[in-house]
Amino acid sequence: MAKNIRVNVEYLTRVEGHGNIVVNVKDGKLEECRLDVVESPRFFEGMLRGRTIFEAQHITSRICGICACGHSLASIQAAEDAIGFKPSEQTIKLRKLLLHQENLDSHILHIYLLVAPDLLGVKSFVPLIDSHNKVVRRALRMKKNCNDVCDILVGRHVHPISAIVGGFTKLPKKEDLDKMLEILTAMRPDMEATIELAKTFKFPDFERDTEYVALVNDSGEYPLLEGDLGSTDGLRLDKHEYKKITNEFVVPHSSAKHTKASRSSYMVGALARFNLNYKKLHPKAIKLADSLGLKPVCCNPFLNTVAQLIECVHSLEESIEILEQFKAKGVNYDEAVVVGINEKGTIPVRAGNGVGAVEVPRGVLFHNYEIDEKGKIINANCIIPTNQNLNNIEHDMRKMVPEILDKPQDKITLLMEMLVRAYDPCISCSTHFLDVKFVDR
Repeated sequence: MAKNIRVNVEYLTRVEGHGNIVVNVKDGKLEECRLDVVESPRFFEGMLRGRTIFEAQHITSRICGICACGHSLASIQAAEDAIGFKPSEQTIKLRKLLLHQENLDSHILHIYLLVAPDLLGVKSFVPLIDSHNKVVRRALRMKKNCNDVCDILVGRHVHPISAIVGGFTKLPKKEDLDKMLEILTAMRPDMEATIELAKTFKFPDFERDTEYVALVNDSGEYPLLEGDLGSTDGLRLDKHEYKKITNEFVVPHSSAKHTKASRSSYMVGALARFNLNYKKLHPKAIKLADSLGLKPVCCNPFLNTVAQLIECVHSLEESIEILEQFKAKGVNYDEAVVVGINEKGTIPVRAGNGVGAVEVPRGVLFHNYEIDEKGKIINANCIIPTNQNLNNIEHDMRKMVPEILDKPQDKITLLMEMLVRAYDPCISCSTHFLDVKFVDR
């Protein structure tokens, strides 16, 4: 007998922002299957117009409390690209340290608070306080460690202060390096315990072949802060050609645009980075991936969480190595800057068009600024990882529903929710909208 299924999940839980899942199966035929994004458009590109590039990173960090540092770094990179400023090797290394901390912090949040409840059979993170108290304490302790390192490095994690165009207004002192190193080396036992917990997780067995997009490079470094744009379908483009990758388009059920590259959709995020750059991970991260049996190219979106765990190990070990290098070589404090000024004087400003492309927790983030000769932003474009993933999520849903119709409706609903959560969506960030022009006004 043909099955009828109606799933209508309003305000999906354990994701950032508001999204609804709608599935309608009639007589065994899939008639509707979509992820409605119902957040109001936020128009953050409009907020940047008329502002200087030296203000932009403080504005864009407000786009997202989870990825505040990533938005700041993408904004700074776009501004520096527009004026032709080349940051120093020390500045780049400190920015990489900051980005590692944000990825580590966000991945821990997703693994423990958003995904673990499903895999441990509870409705939310709250029941785990009683049933898995040590797990809860570990998760909060690890997140606090990441936040503490960011506080030392840039003043605070949410909306960082000292990372600006040209470098950093405050550079870490010897005691700061010691403290950050102490915090991160002390995290290793908790990371081992996290790995052991993850080994007990049973993820749904589902695959869909798709295109994966991430930063790539020709060096031996796992690219997070710098690189070209690459895909598993063979695309390789300079970051200034990002629109050839994203190809944004509007769908009627979403206030966030969708994207597509070589195929009908693509995925960004930890799994995409893993699929494209597996061999460039830290040796400990590669060893973990091998022990977990994760190999590129993996096409199971649920295993994005496993890729995040592997990146946690990578970011922790890379952060420790960066700090050890600074302790050995020291910090050049002459590079400290104030807004628009470094030790050599005012940073030259010119008209230009710059692009920032940075790998934040949920995937590659683009900031693109057109500026005038005074350094004021004329036009801005921000393309967020989640709005790049939305189209791919819907294609996954359409493939998955027919494969699970033999299950009870509550199980189908749960699997659909778990699928969306696997992408770790930040829905509020994704809701930028069209440039509206009124006719005859």
